[in-house]
Amino acid sequence: MALGRAHSVAVSGVDGQVVEIEADIGRGLPAIHLVGLPDTALQEARDRIRAAVTNSEEEWPDSKVILALSPATLPKVGSVYDLALVAAVLDAANKVQRDRLRKTVLLGELALDGRLRTVRGVLPAVLAAKRAGWSTVVVPEDALLEAGLVRDIEILGAANLRAVLGWLRGERQLTSPEVPSSAPREAYADLSEVAGQSEARWAIEVAAAGAHHLMLTGPPGIGKTMLAQRLPGVLPALSESESLEVTAIHSVAGTLPPGRPLIDLPPFIAPHHTATVSSLVGGGSGMARPGAVSRAHRGVLFLDECAEIGTKVLEALRTPLEDGEVRIARRDGVARYPARFQMVLAANPCPCAPAREADCVCAPTARRKYLGKLSGPLLDRVDLRVRMQSVSTGALIDEVGETTEVVRERVARARSAATERWREFGWISNAEVPGPALRQRFRLSRVALAPVEKALRRGVITARGADRALRVAWTLGDLAGADIPGSDHVTTALGFRDRGLQ
Repeated sequence: MALGRAHSVAVSGVDGQVVEIEADIGRGLPAIHLVGLPDTALQEARDRIRAAVTNSEEEWPDSKVILALSPATLPKVGSVYDLALVAAVLDAANKVQRDRLRKTVLLGELALDGRLRTVRGVLPAVLAAKRAGWSTVVVPEDALLEAGLVRDIEILGAANLRAVLGWLRGERQLTSPEVPSSAPREAYADLSEVAGQSEARWAIEVAAAGAHHLMLTGPPGIGKTMLAQRLPGVLPALSESESLEVTAIHSVAGTLPPGRPLIDLPPFIAPHHTATVSSLVGGGSGMARPGAVSRAHRGVLFLDECAEIGTKVLEALRTPLEDGEVRIARRDGVARYPARFQMVLAANPCPCAPAREADCVCAPTARRKYLGKLSGPLLDRVDLRVRMQSVSTGALIDEVGETTEVVRERVARARSAATERWREFGWISNAEVPGPALRQRFRLSRVALAPVEKALRRGVITARGADRALRVAWTLGDLAGADIPGSDHVTTALGFRDRGLQ
């Protein structure tokens, strides 16, 4: 009896766990048995790995092979284990150097001819290996740029099984990731291209400065979508840790751009209004995949024509908006995906959506029902609401607004002030500050709070709405360079909550 061992990584959500693969070559008729909660793709690996080995001019054991993946209670999903399965078997057959294999994590799917194919989730898998203390990770060459984003761990790339086995035997070298070139970053469309709409432009700036949610209503063709598309350009660039976090999500989703895998700018995700709950918050059979809310993490989720989106889909947003993450239970386990995004809603005021409100032919009940899909609890989580009007001829021809660069500088100063203020508490934006902290430790003066108390007595806002208004007031104070918000900032913040649905 011979026993071999290799290691790979199981990725669940954006979290990874190192998996030990043991191979036992014993007596019995030639067969391959997999144990340790393998899914269908992993069960099919029995045929893939044997064909890959024989087509790579290696010898497969002519007896019974048992492959055990531990921890046994952890679901194993996908084809990422192929390379490690082969290494474990050949280790049991004493055909590789054990010293090198014991220090290495192996990732990749094998083709029948021995080629090494990339898989989803390489970045979170490499991060998990690094956290577990491993020194070397071998990945497919196509995933070398993505894996190379992780520092302080040796990353090696291989094109096929022969190359990996040659390296394990000390006969050849594998490819190392190249230093990424300083290619110019992708530029977003400029804010100055939006004609008029000074109030909506101001709301975009406030939303960017405090990471607040925004709703734009008004007739079609007045710039709602243009404004939403320009919000990511006003946001600060992602930090290194945030870039890796966002890139890991897109790696699992399989949406990384080819050739330049690092996502260092806030993403902009705009699902169609016919999107399902699963496509929005995540789902699917087996292990759940990330949805639009997770792919928009640290960026913008734009829901155009939000009044046309199904009620169940909209209500599914409430939990991620509040918690900043999504947890999805499926057959193969619970997947956790971060989902701290800025939501921008856009809607026409009624079904017929005329260019001028005076031309509307909808009955009053139809108008109320149209935006009635947006429930009170969902709208309560939207900090800024703006009712946009048609643009005048002068604005279209003569007016030129501020550029994205100018607005971004003001946003950066406001964000810096907020980050410095909340640093010791672990919050990075005003939108993340919990209500109790706003009402107790950072309580405003009675004069500044008077408008909020009056709105609460009248029943105009809820307690959650009051907290969100206070967060916006802090953002307005940061943009104005004030140390603490005054009554005028609080009044303006409350005014943002009363607009948009009249």
